[in-house]
Amino acid sequence: MSTDKVVWGNPGALGLAGFGFNTLLLQIHNIGLIDVTMPIMWGFVWGGAAQVIAGIVDARRGDTFGFTAFTSYGLFWIGLAFAFLLQWLGIITLDGPGLAWTMIAWSIFTGYMTTGACKISRVHVTIFASLTILFALLAGHFYGIIPVKVAGIEGIFVAGSAIYGSAAVVTNAQFKRWVFPIGLLTSVAKEPDQAAKES
Repeated sequence: MSTDKVVWGNPGALGLAGFGFNTLLLQIHNIGLIDVTMPIMWGFVWGGAAQVIAGIVDARRGDTFGFTAFTSYGLFWIGLAFAFLLQWLGIITLDGPGLAWTMIAWSIFTGYMTTGACKISRVHVTIFASLTILFALLAGHFYGIIPVKVAGIEGIFVAGSAIYGSAAVVTNAQFKRWVFPIGLLTSVAKEPDQAAKES
């Protein structure tokens, strides 16, 4: 019977890519360049399922933060896409206050996740802090206070930060060094082989 330990790859690249690119698509819609169909449809798979998978892998690796973040935001995308699909089918009607309070709840969640990100890297802090702001802006939009384009522009920054983080994790895994620096804040955030080299 084999006693070799199974080594799981870092799911951060997948999770951040799914989150980043799906967020980018939705914000491009919010600034008026594309129809809403594409980002919502991809919300079921890349933005949704891919992040849930990344979260499950992080759970297997013992990463509570990654498990909570990726699984939660993956289910956010699936829930959002499903809600809009039900509205398109005429089964439900999404109301402004309901969507606004949903965004407020996610802003609170993302706010305390930002605190946890302070133990990982500056890129993670940037992603979560800017996402907290994005949810607040979207809440303001659904209450009719803030133009959706304002949220869209800020959301493109959020998406870009996540996409950069994904690229950084991929290149670190391939080159065994941070080709794209992320500003590590603790040794816990380093890949095991990288931490060993630098210890």
